Amino acid sequence: MKRRDVRKTKKRNRWFVRTFIVMILIFLSVASYVYIEYYRSMKASEAELGLTEDREPEEFNSAVPNDLGKVNILLLGIDEVEDNRARTDTIMVAQFDPSENTAKLVSIMRDTYVEIPGYRNYKVNTAYFFGGAELLRETLDHNFGIDLHYYALVDFDGFEAAVDALAPSGVEIDVERDMSEKIGVELEQGLQQLNGKELLGYARFRADAEADFGRVRRQQQVLSALKEEVFSVTGLANLPSVVGTVQPYIQTNLRNREILGLLSDVILNQPDEIETLRIPLDDTYVDNHYSHAGLVLEPDFEKNRQAIAEFLGKELPSTNNPTEDARQEEQVYQ
Repeated sequence: MKRRDVRKTKKRNRWFVRTFIVMILIFLSVASYVYIEYYRSMKASEAELGLTEDREPEEFNSAVPNDLGKVNILLLGIDEVEDNRARTDTIMVAQFDPSENTAKLVSIMRDTYVEIPGYRNYKVNTAYFFGGAELLRETLDHNFGIDLHYYALVDFDGFEAAVDALAPSGVEIDVERDMSEKIGVELEQGLQQLNGKELLGYARFRADAEADFGRVRRQQQVLSALKEEVFSVTGLANLPSVVGTVQPYIQTNLRNREILGLLSDVILNQPDEIETLRIPLDDTYVDNHYSHAGLVLEPDFEKNRQAIAEFLGKELPSTNNPTEDARQEEQVYQ
């Protein structure tokens, strides 16, 4: 190669190197700017939503979210407090799948008789009383094979406040009958606009022939009605107020950024409806009675596990039912 050609080649190489370096610097500058703006927007969103600093959640050994993007959240409502320990009135598993724009809700009836790891067979709502959200997570995994990524526990004051912030004029519900017994409000049959306290009373009512089955059905009805409120023009406008209002009443292992991410996903991928499932299924349980637990619903675990797996989109191996020896013991382990 001639000397002149060599000089041209070296000059061209230096030009490529300089150009490449400049492009890298530009890329890094743009990336840094985007990151800074993203961070600022996150902080602005946290402030707008009234989110306080993240609090350390209680122990919850959650499953790792799968590659499909499905998120399973354990939703709990506190019923009564005894010796500073709470029992759960409501146990639900909510699943959101942004890739399919679907929302699903599994309601676990609180009288379902299950094996509580480390204790003995008891009603499922007792698991939280014994060991909080983590023991309830273990119980649902052990008995039904449910993977849970997050939990959120809301007391009833928080529910009322959230409803009133979301829908100041009330939530429209077709009340199926007059209701008043043990719910703290009086409701008349017919189409009503219910405020937070009234809506909570409607969801908790069980003084009829359906008992707890009717309550679970109404809880699912209420959440479907609230979903419609959230995605209404007014609901979206009130969403920052709702999140800020409910945060002091909620215990969760969701971090602020995860809350914002979920809100964004749900708003951008709004599900048309909430699909529901109740456990135990009809014709897959027997009524039973144990001296330590009272009246219970004793499920066919294999059939209910399979139904949950199909509903939530998970393949499960079969597993044995809780042991008979544990069922026969009469002492309540503390």
